[in-house]
Amino acid sequence: MQPTLPKNSEPVVESNRGFQVWWQMTRPHTLTAAFVPVLLGTALSLKHGNIHFGLFFAMLIASLLIQAATNMFNEYFDFKRGLDTAQSVGIGGTIVRDGIKPKTVLNLAFVFYGIALLLGIYICANSSWWLAAVGLICMAVGYFYTGGPFPIAYTPFGEILSGFFMGMLIILISFFIQTGTVSTTSILVSVPSMILVGMIMLSNNIRDLDGDKENGRKTIAILLGKKRAIYLLTGMFTFSFLWVLGLIIMGVLPIWTALVILSAPKAIKATKGFIENSIPIKMAPAMKATAQTNTIFGFLLAIGIFIGHYL
Repeated sequence: MQPTLPKNSEPVVESNRGFQVWWQMTRPHTLTAAFVPVLLGTALSLKHGNIHFGLFFAMLIASLLIQAATNMFNEYFDFKRGLDTAQSVGIGGTIVRDGIKPKTVLNLAFVFYGIALLLGIYICANSSWWLAAVGLICMAVGYFYTGGPFPIAYTPFGEILSGFFMGMLIILISFFIQTGTVSTTSILVSVPSMILVGMIMLSNNIRDLDGDKENGRKTIAILLGKKRAIYLLTGMFTFSFLWVLGLIIMGVLPIWTALVILSAPKAIKATKGFIENSIPIKMAPAMKATAQTNTIFGFLLAIGIFIGHYL
């Protein structure tokens, strides 16, 4: 077994530099949190005219790069603070387990930010330069989520900010670059996405509750305790489904968006997984099911909007 490294030390093992290691470092289960909102915002824009596919793909790639970079910042700063060890649960900790140099991880994250910035210039040139300020704020939040002297992830605001920036705001930007405006409908439809992205962070914090408490974090999961944090997770799942139902009843969304109910089994699996397990490694499937709920829910919501538009 690889020994635990002291804080701020360099990894001593150069084990596996294959594609799998680099892919895992992006934390692929979180990348859908960037893909689905772009798809949703674009689907909502259909009734305002044709889709500009250049802007769609630029927004999609930029969002994925920012999310991947944020995950790499998280990898880097968790290592620097001595939080990741060879025994860390999940796909984090690749610096200590796989011998990737910390500086390489940090530099790659900034490269991703640089590419996203170039794509952002293209998006602004074809929509509005006001988006430049919004994009820079999003990138700053990604960095300071675990970076800086007061990381957002160490506070009770991690779920709220990640949900807003990676859920709601991406939908609204994706809608805006296609239509030149932000509608009430786009805001209403973005609410469950905001909630479910935030729940990905909550599920991670439920799994890591004990370790986070030892390291001085003040996450929502720690403040509420595991039992009430699971109640919150369950309540937010339920609210998201009821929200879509309400929008269907009000005529805001087509009946086809009721397809989101097909993601309910994943939400149930996530809830049961957290209730029945207390060891972090055994809660990992529940955390994965939470991310899958967000992906399937958002994808089916977008499909329902597409079907409602064309039928």
